Parts: sequence; structure tokens; C-alpha cells
Amino acid sequence: MKRRIFWIRYILVIGLILIGQNSCRNSQVQEKTGYDLPEIVAKGKLVAVTDYNSSSYFIYKGTPMGYQYELLHQLASHLNLELEIVVENDLNSAFKRLQNNECDILAINLNVTKERQKVIAFTEPIGQTRQVLVQRKPENWEVMADYTIDNLLLRNQLDLAGKTIHVMKNSAFLQRLRNLSDEIGDTINIVEDDVFEVEKLILKVANGEIDYTVADENVALLNQTYYPNIDSKTAISFPQNQAWAVNKNSPILLEKVNKWILDMKDSDLHAVIYNKYYKDIKARSRTLSPYLSVNGGKISEYDTYIHKYSAQINWDWRLLASVIYQESRFNPKMKSWAGASGLMQLMPQTANRFGASEGSSPESNIRAGVKFIDWIDKQLIDSIPDPNQRVKFVLAAYNIGLGHVQDAQRLAVAYGKNPNIWEGQVDTFLINKSDPNYFNHELVKYGYCRGEDACEYVDDILKRYQIYQVLIQ
Repeated sequence: MKRRIFWIRYILVIGLILIGQNSCRNSQVQEKTGYDLPEIVAKGKLVAVTDYNSSSYFIYKGTPMGYQYELLHQLASHLNLELEIVVENDLNSAFKRLQNNECDILAINLNVTKERQKVIAFTEPIGQTRQVLVQRKPENWEVMADYTIDNLLLRNQLDLAGKTIHVMKNSAFLQRLRNLSDEIGDTINIVEDDVFEVEKLILKVANGEIDYTVADENVALLNQTYYPNIDSKTAISFPQNQAWAVNKNSPILLEKVNKWILDMKDSDLHAVIYNKYYKDIKARSRTLSPYLSVNGGKISEYDTYIHKYSAQINWDWRLLASVIYQESRFNPKMKSWAGASGLMQLMPQTANRFGASEGSSPESNIRAGVKFIDWIDKQLIDSIPDPNQRVKFVLAAYNIGLGHVQDAQRLAVAYGKNPNIWEGQVDTFLINKSDPNYFNHELVKYGYCRGEDACEYVDDILKRYQIYQVLIQ
């Protein structure tokens, strides 16, 4: 009997030891896989997911803009991090990205619900809104009294029974309509659209292609300024808090973001940003413009020439567009203090060499600028065969001169670095060319330069190009 008790105790003790070891291992795994603000700071950038529409994130005349976009830049600056934006209009996919640590924050106007709180951590509310039915006003509504219009439109949620409503797939509107169908005890025919986002569905209502959709009230009211024949007075939900979200395992990041949101919401800056995208009358002309990315693939009125001449040097036209935006903001009359002119800001000597002049047409200026780019590329192609690397050298040389870039390459060789790699190699020595210890080096032929400006020039163009690649077809 004693022996049996001994063995039972022995087994229990061993079991407890094994459980303890396993627990320790699990805690070590948790620590190892933990992902919070310190890890984000270590990688140096904030990866944010937002949605693509005419208020959150878009391109207008070559400029990345949007309510969420501007707030994210403010947050990234506050955290002293670079910003990387990922576009995702499917909420299920966005949640998965967050849970898999493929992004750090969801900068989307998410309705705060108990169900969502099980899988994500909501920030302090960014704002409040309610979901509304978007429907088309009757014919000749302009000459009707308001009460007559109201009598011809759906104003009672019970009247949605049997109606067909189109909503974006995997959206908060879908779940609300399902709940509403239960609440009214009748069927609402819900069509999930996996092609068009909210604003495109609103346009379909305005054009008579569909009868009903659902949107957040602030978005619906904004679109009503573009399409006055739509109505958004019928609410289908109570006012709801809207917030951003982070991973539930990122409490440090959540605390930091919450403090920033509370400060930002009370600031004049937030009021300016909000009004710019939801209340400013200029938003109407912007949203109807062919140069708004959500309306198509145009960046500027010079896209035809950009397509034509970029193809001659095997460049993506969006990369050349980014260069022209950087140089002149698509203003053909731009002239710099140094005498550079036109869309591509060519110096007089360079313009003349490649077939243009100060008074040349926009097409001639682009053609000459592309010839100049092609000439730089040919000077570098033998030493830098990788086209992805070479384009960075070409851009730097376009900005600051090929001689200064080649000086930086020679310095890289002298200091044991790779002269054919841009990041962390040649760019470092181009920046160092403002230091006498470097620009007086025996290998330097072109002396002092502000290489930091050229490096920022390259970074700006390539970052904008990446945005163009995502948002412009």
C-alpha cells in the first residue's frame, strides 16, 4: 500500500514538473512571438491598413490625399516612424492582416461592436456616425415639397421588407441589415457586392442602376453634395462609435495611440482635416474630377505624353509621372530660382542639348527630359546592370548631376562599400559630400554638394511611385 502511494505521489510530482516546464516554454513562446510598439519601433515603420475611396485615401492630380491618410501621417510623425500604407477594402481580410501581424493598425472607420471586440482591440473613438439608407429621390424632386418627397421615399425601417439592397461584401452594413431583417420579422433581400465599394454603390443608386444601398451618414452626406438626387435621411441604426483597431496583443501601442487620438480630436488641426474631406465645398469638384484616382487611371492632363515617352525608355509611366510631380506638380509654367523650367524642370543648357527650350510645349519638355534620363541611364548601365538599383542612381543624377553621383561611387569604393548599391552604400557618401573630410578627398572631382536633398528626392519619388502602383491602374 505504501509503495502504491509512493508511486502515485511520484507520478503526480513528475506531472507537475512537466506541466511547469511546458508552461515556461509556452510563456517563452509568447514572449518570443509578442508583437507590440517596441517591435514596431525596431523595424522603423508603421504599417497601416486603410480603405480606398474619395474620403479615406486616394490620389488627386498626382497628390496622395485622404482623411485617414493625413491622420496616419500625423500619427507616424508622432511616433517618429516611417509610414507604409496597405489598401484593403475587405474587412475580413483587414482583420486577418492585423491578427497575423501583417500590419500594425487598421485606420478604417470601424463601427465598434461586441463581436469585433473579441478579435481586435479598438482604439478610442475617432468619431460617431449612424448607418443610413441611400435611395434615389423621385423624378422631378426639384419642384416637389419636402413632405411630398418624404411620402414617396422609404422612411420606416419596416418598409424595407421585401426590398433589395446592395452592400459591399464583408462590410458592417451587411451585418446590420441581417440584424434588421430579424428585428422587423421579414426578409430583406441583401446583395453582397464584391466588386464595388460604398461610394461606387452610391453612384449606382444615383444613376438608377440599383435602388438602395447603405452607407455611414457622413459618407452619404458627402456624396449627396455630388449627387443631389440621392437621399440619406432614413437611419437604419443608432449612432455608433467609430474607431481604429490594433492587435489585441499590442497594449503598449494601443495606449500610445489612444493618448494621441484624445489629443488630436481636441485640436484645431483635426477640425481642419475633417472639414477638408467631409464639409469643404471643394470636395465636390475634387470627387467629380477625372484626375481623382477612384474615377479612373488618370494622374494629369499630360498622361498621353507621359505614356508615350516613358515607353521609349521602358519605364513604368507612373514612375515618370512621379518624377514630373516632384519637379513641377504638373505645372508647365513652373520656373525655379536657378532657371530650370517646364514640367521636367530642365536647365536651359540641358533643354537645348536634348531638343527643347524654355518656351517649349509640355510635350517637348517631357520628350527632352526623357532623353536626358535615357542619356544618364546609358552612362550607368555597364556598371549597374540591375535596373531596380540603376533607377535610383538615375534619379539622383537627374536631380544633382551625374558627376556628383559618380564621386559618391568612387568614395564608396575607397571606403570598402559597394559602388553599385544605392541604399546604405552610395547614398551615404552622396550625403557625406557636404562634409569637407569627403568633398576634399582626392577621388572627388566635383566638390561640395547637398547630397541629402538628392537622397530625399529619390526617396520621395519612389514612395509616391509605390502609391501610384497601388492606386493607379
